[in-house]
Amino acid sequence: MYYPGLPSHPQYDLACKQMKAFGGMIALELRGGYEAGVRFMDTVQVAHRAVSLGDAETLVQHPASMTHNNYTEEERLAHGISRGLARISVGLESVEDLVADILNALDQSVD
Repeated sequence: MYYPGLPSHPQYDLACKQMKAFGGMIALELRGGYEAGVRFMDTVQVAHRAVSLGDAETLVQHPASMTHNNYTEEERLAHGISRGLARISVGLESVEDLVADILNALDQSVD
């Protein structure tokens, strides 16, 4: 998980200096690469698939199969976009519903 609000994140101290509160943008590295990313996207139900990550609804994206699918592997990797990267922009839905939805999708994305 890439989230500067976690103390384990390499730029946590910098984020604490720059932010009063941490935002709702989360990136995940899914084991299983591209196929896991596609399964994750196909499984979420509360969150919505989107190429833009700004709305009141929770939006999810798998760049390798969506916004960056026409890039070469080398181009994606040069920008930090792996085949298993998934991004989540947390919206205003019930926390319990979102957690259950995302955990279910993560469980389904694992081989």
